Amino acid sequence: MTAGTSARPVVAALLSAVVPGLGQLYVGRWRRGVAILLTISFSALVVLWHGVPGWSLAPAVMWMWAVWDAWGVSVGFPRSAIAPVMAVLAMSYGIGWKVARIDPGALTRNLHRAGVVLGPMVHPDLISPRQEIQQIYVTVEVPCSADPPGGNRSASGLTLTASAGCAGAGEQLAIAGSGFWPGLPVELWWEDSIGERARLLRSREIILAEPDAEGMFAEVIIVPQMRSGTGQEANLDQPLPERLIAIQRRPIGGYQITENGQRVISGIFETISLALMATTLSIFAAVPLGFLAARNLTGAGLAGWAVYAATRTVLNVLRSIEPLIIAIVFVVTVGLGPFAGMLAIMTHSIAALGKLYSEVVESIDPGPIEAVWATGASWLEVVRYSVVPQVMPPFVAFTLYRWDINVRSSIIIGFVGGGGIGAWLFQWINLGDYRAVGASFVAIVIVVMALDFASARVRERVI
Repeated sequence: MTAGTSARPVVAALLSAVVPGLGQLYVGRWRRGVAILLTISFSALVVLWHGVPGWSLAPAVMWMWAVWDAWGVSVGFPRSAIAPVMAVLAMSYGIGWKVARIDPGALTRNLHRAGVVLGPMVHPDLISPRQEIQQIYVTVEVPCSADPPGGNRSASGLTLTASAGCAGAGEQLAIAGSGFWPGLPVELWWEDSIGERARLLRSREIILAEPDAEGMFAEVIIVPQMRSGTGQEANLDQPLPERLIAIQRRPIGGYQITENGQRVISGIFETISLALMATTLSIFAAVPLGFLAARNLTGAGLAGWAVYAATRTVLNVLRSIEPLIIAIVFVVTVGLGPFAGMLAIMTHSIAALGKLYSEVVESIDPGPIEAVWATGASWLEVVRYSVVPQVMPPFVAFTLYRWDINVRSSIIIGFVGGGGIGAWLFQWINLGDYRAVGASFVAIVIVVMALDFASARVRERVI
């Protein structure tokens, strides 16, 4: 061994000690050197950015390993990368734990909060006992004007009376009712001038009036402030007609689908239809794009490579944008509703299915393709006779799987105005109506399970 040869490992190690990866570059291992430099540089920047000094040990370990590896590659024995890989993983998970603010104790510490949501959800608002409803309202002016209403109203055998036809917010008001069914509670609601309703409370408890044997009741209520948050804050001193509403219900036997249950059924069918149309229409664009994005079909020439690269770029760009973001664009373009949601899901499905289709085409047996090419067939004939018979079963399987995904995606699309059950779900969450939320979850689970069962059966027959 010459002096120059014996000094080479030392020089490589010293260079990597100065700049990580430089020793590897010195001995001609360019890819290895660049990879080491970028990895250590990125790790150091991550540690500095997140301000976790303890994790600076990871870049230090990788740097020391780089010096050792530079010596090894210079003598023909590159070192195992297990140590730097483990250091990077430890640093990534450690910093990720901190960035995600993971606090396992919060799962039990705040468990009582979950009960507020989960309690109503376990009693979904889908069906209810059939009941008869009677109600009446009386107009009350808030605040008082020079000529307030009478404060008395009769309709359908019911009478509702307020001690005064006007009152200010926060003032007491004596009310009385007659003609109600004896022994059944009467709900008391307040409705402002734009139709917003709220239950009347006393000491934070819902008021339920109890009619006597003659169907009469009497209560004292506090007039609520309903205008705050409704866009009428500037008109607090302007007298406006509001309503006191008394509602009574009694069971009449049997069960019925509730109003929210009907909305759930309508919304879930809209969701299924939205996903079905989006998946079906996306196939017509995804199939040709999938063939054009398959390297084994576009040929080895410059033109073929250009078609392949352009198609892959389009698919990657469309796949990188979440359907939720695409939906916002279409909502602005075509307006709120399921059409915007369908367009968003269709656009993303074209890219997702196109990529899956192309990978299926690239993995098929090349023998039939070469045989058909050898006969002088055109590109379309090659696809028709050597590719389609091989790819049809996986194409069907991937399409069914995508429909399943689109059903679940269309639920989230509804949160930005894309229609379907998601639109109702978003509204119920905002209103705190967790029984309706539970009903929508039941419907979603049933639909997803049914689709999974049906698609599994279809795949068994096709594949």
